[in-house]
Amino acid sequence: MKRLGTVITLVVGLAAGGGLFAANNALTVAPKPAAASENKAAPAAPSPTAEPPAAPAVTQPPARAQAQEKVTVTWGGSVRGGEASIAIAVKDGVAIAYVCDGDKVEAWFQGTAVDERLALAGDKGKITGSFDEKRAKGTVTAGRETFTFDIGAVRKPSGLYRATAQVRNAKVRGGWIVVEGRQVGILEVDGVARPAPALDLTTGTVTVDGEQVTPTPLG
Repeated sequence: MKRLGTVITLVVGLAAGGGLFAANNALTVAPKPAAASENKAAPAAPSPTAEPPAAPAVTQPPARAQAQEKVTVTWGGSVRGGEASIAIAVKDGVAIAYVCDGDKVEAWFQGTAVDERLALAGDKGKITGSFDEKRAKGTVTAGRETFTFDIGAVRKPSGLYRATAQVRNAKVRGGWIVVEGRQVGILEVDGVARPAPALDLTTGTVTVDGEQVTPTPLG
């Protein structure tokens, strides 16, 4: 009987211990899972809006050189001091000039009249200067003589004329400057110079040793 009581006591004790263990488990509260917001790192503060990249500089193509201004005009008149006359005839920028005093001084020049600049040269000198639609001015050197000029534009029959011909087996070469009816020129016959005979502005001809010659208007 004593042994049976001992067994009963042990069983009761185990039952009581089991009940206490169960009760202890029932009273133990499982920890709550951390909130998602607590587990995640706080989002970084938004960075200030970056400035848009600067547009690349655009290199402008080089400006095209302005086309050269080529004129068609004839200027004529006397050099300063009136010692000689000068005419410059230009066609599309190509210039021919003649300086003459009707006696001893004469010279032909060829060059350009472009972008308001005169640049002509000849066997006996050169012409440099400037111009616009109405006037031409500059300096002319013919042999040992140097003149300055400031001359206006003229219209036919005023202008510059030149003749090259054979008259009675003689070589004829002449030049005429005509400005408002006034004529100045020199005629060479076989290399001998003399004052040029008058040019007939109506017919455009000149009589040389009894024969008619037709000079060419220049410009």
